[in-house]
Amino acid sequence: MPITKFVRSFTLGTLISRILGLLREAVFAHLYGSSNATDAFNVAFRIPNLLRDLFAETALSAGFVPVFTGEKEKKGDQSAMDLATNLFFTLLSLSGIIVLFGIIFAPFLVRILAPGFGGIEGKLELTAGLTRITFPFLIFISLAAWAMGILNSYRIFFIPSLAPALFNLVSIVIPLTTFGLFLRIGLNPIYAMAIGVTVGGLGQFLIQLPLVLKRGFRFRLRLDLGDPRLRLILTLLIPVVAGLAATRINVAVDMFLISLLEPKSITYINYAYRIMHLPIGLLGVAISTVALPSLSRAFARNKYDELKRTLEESLAHAFVLTIPVTFLIAALTTPICRFIYEHGRFLPQDTILTSQALLLYIIGVPFVAGSKSLASAFYSIKKPRIPMIASIYSVILNIGLNLTLMWSLRFRAFPLATTVSSAFYFGYLLFYLSDEIHGLGLRPLFGLVMRVVIFSALANIGGYTIFALIKAHLLIRLLSALVVTGLLYYLIANLFGEDRIVRVVKGFFI
Repeated sequence: MPITKFVRSFTLGTLISRILGLLREAVFAHLYGSSNATDAFNVAFRIPNLLRDLFAETALSAGFVPVFTGEKEKKGDQSAMDLATNLFFTLLSLSGIIVLFGIIFAPFLVRILAPGFGGIEGKLELTAGLTRITFPFLIFISLAAWAMGILNSYRIFFIPSLAPALFNLVSIVIPLTTFGLFLRIGLNPIYAMAIGVTVGGLGQFLIQLPLVLKRGFRFRLRLDLGDPRLRLILTLLIPVVAGLAATRINVAVDMFLISLLEPKSITYINYAYRIMHLPIGLLGVAISTVALPSLSRAFARNKYDELKRTLEESLAHAFVLTIPVTFLIAALTTPICRFIYEHGRFLPQDTILTSQALLLYIIGVPFVAGSKSLASAFYSIKKPRIPMIASIYSVILNIGLNLTLMWSLRFRAFPLATTVSSAFYFGYLLFYLSDEIHGLGLRPLFGLVMRVVIFSALANIGGYTIFALIKAHLLIRLLSALVVTGLLYYLIANLFGEDRIVRVVKGFFI
């Protein structure tokens, strides 16, 4: 079944969420600027996020969705919901224990992950306090991912993709409404941001719960670790978690190394990463999330031709949609950062340094988007070991590049290393996928990618020209460049008879 309709639905919800996410970052920059407090919050929130991928979206989808979909196809909804109930209480118990230990040992974790903070008075203690507040986020985001996996298996994509919007909205409202209160009572107002993200995580779960209940889920205590279906999920999760653990170790090492550089380095990288993650979330994650249930369903029914078509379609969508966006953001990194962040305590010099990190990050977006589709293919056929190995190798490469380049490029080394290792990860998965799925026939895709690159470059010349010529508010100039680039891209593809590109673009927007 064509995935365009579902990708569009997921992307619409994600667009709303990401816009609110950027608004959250703009509010964060306005209220807190770039300071020791923002460094502390970024590290504190990143600590539970180190574990997030092990329990949340990527890992849980990789193990849960294929097994849940297979159970539903073979034995019906009730059997699948029994499995979902067991997994719910397993996740709740495991994440709860981890959060408890995380709260107790927060100061120890901060000393390990950000040792450079100890040289600045009060910074390490502030980070530990923020970590204790943000750690329960892990429980809520794990349950939100569980709900998303169920709904995605039923091809419900809009509400799960919209759920992070509530997280972002709460993360905006709480700091805005309590900033002055925290100042009056003598507490650092950065604590409001920590409370906001934790309560927002709970909202992200609760907004999906009514639809899960509508599909037949009931809160009946069930915790059976001997259930063979649960064991199969855990078996599939182990390689995924191992690969993600390597990635999380890489993030931890990055935090350790960045803390040794000049203050604000981690803040610049974090702000740039948020923008880079916008096209990945809107397009790369959307495409792979939509593709996984379809790939799993095709595999469960032994329809291998359908599986190959779905994978090829998801990769085509990833490149046709992300490459022109990558060109556009790369051409306009500084004005984009200026529009989003340069308010309040965020200064022009902060904009320049953040845009440098963004430029190095954004080049890797097509590789990340393509990798997510390839990884979904491995997960659907229950072969998660290869993405695990690829992840470990790419992490080793990433750390090696960071250690080699950080003293000359400073914080810029980290986004550059991320892009290079993302390209390696994509290449590794592509090479080994042809051995696992025979007759994949991806060779025409390479020609398509080359044409997409050429058309994107030509379209962005026009888009940048419009941006430079228009004398108006920065937002109007950015939107004009986006619209002109998109139209030119579509028209050039149509002019050269590239029906595949035209069909993907038209189906996505119309």
